[in-house]
Amino acid sequence: MVDQVHALSFGAAAERYDRYRPDYPEPAVGWAVGRPAPAEVVDLGAGTGILTRVLLRLGHRVTPVEPDPGMRARLDAATPETVALAGSAERVPLPDDSVDAVVAGQAYHWFDQPVAHAEGARVLRPGGTYAAVFNQRDESVPWVAALTAITVEVLGGRGASDDGPGIDGFGPEFGPVERNEFRHGLTLTPEELVGMISTRSYYLTAGPERQREVAARIRELTAGHPDLAGRESFALPYRTVVYRGVRR
Repeated sequence: MVDQVHALSFGAAAERYDRYRPDYPEPAVGWAVGRPAPAEVVDLGAGTGILTRVLLRLGHRVTPVEPDPGMRARLDAATPETVALAGSAERVPLPDDSVDAVVAGQAYHWFDQPVAHAEGARVLRPGGTYAAVFNQRDESVPWVAALTAITVEVLGGRGASDDGPGIDGFGPEFGPVERNEFRHGLTLTPEELVGMISTRSYYLTAGPERQREVAARIRELTAGHPDLAGRESFALPYRTVVYRGVRR
């Protein structure tokens, strides 16, 4: 069952979310869409438009769909090329057989997946692509693993492996799921790392005391870890994992 408290916690932090969350590498997004531009693409759970803007840069025609009004307002302000529609993965405000691809960036684990799969199949043309894209911190790097340990201990957060569990299928109306992985990074200062963690749902739904504790622990990590100490900025490495299936 979808945790609506966490799923709808981002609107109050929409500006921070847009500022601190990582972009998606263009090769990963191009692979998710699965066809050359221009294609008609729906960005489900579009948030503040981070994935929408990559799709636009690639030359696609994009319809962002987002249930949170605060996130939609930020998307519209930051992305004048398009206007976000109120809706969800389970209720897409578009006609049948109207788009070439449906993608979800970082939002898929909030969906009621069987319902969302059927709705995606409804709006897709035959041969269209349904894809889920996950930015995951690369926890094979020791300091990144230490960062995750802090968020799990203090806030009950999740590790990277929990952000994108293996997807076996998108339902009976789709062919077999393909998986691909891409590498990229985000350059941050110590305070920007605190800001990025402050956009996570487990931070936004925590009490002020635990929020202060996790911020202090992250500052201690960046000041004391041998890979970070004394550095004004550093690269936070990411793995972008993409799952896609084709509408039968």
